[in-house]
Amino acid sequence: MQINQALPIHCAYCFDVLIASLQKKEVPKPTFQDFDVPVFVTFHANKEDLRGCIGTFSPGPLAQQLAKYTYMSAFKDSRFPPIQTKELDTLDVGVSLLVNFQKGKKWNQWEVGKHGIIIDFSEGGREYGATFLPEVAAEQEWDINTTLEHLIAKAGYRKNYQNVLDKIDLTTYETSKAKLTYAEYLELKK
Repeated sequence: MQINQALPIHCAYCFDVLIASLQKKEVPKPTFQDFDVPVFVTFHANKEDLRGCIGTFSPGPLAQQLAKYTYMSAFKDSRFPPIQTKELDTLDVGVSLLVNFQKGKKWNQWEVGKHGIIIDFSEGGREYGATFLPEVAAEQEWDINTTLEHLIAKAGYRKNYQNVLDKIDLTTYETSKAKLTYAEYLELKK
């Protein structure tokens, strides 16, 4: 097993955390190797409807990160109501381990579908920053320019995105991703 590789057992642990939280029970102990890594946990309902996605760029112990960001993604993502028990059958969970960070890139020095990007820039005395995971641009079928237009807007900049392209400090990263449906989770637990 390669370290920093997302595995189905990591996703199963996210379901363990979710179910324990819904039932107000203690979370079972993880059975996987622990290592420090930044993570994102993503829930979808009915295969494609986003239900929560929260994570961190700060490395920390994997089990601790998964527990924290599973809970936050399921219950604290302000874009969505908290996940409920009746939704379990519709859910899948994705675990993204963030790896291979490369700082100091120009705005167009990355590849759609391969790289996640973090942008930071200053304009008019204000600091801006935002990120998209690697799969976002590919899933939306965006090219580099369209992705930057959306990411700059996500950062809060409301003027023409082309005005700030050359001011962007861009960091690329990649993810190791695993995904598990609730039905697959139940099979694993047998």
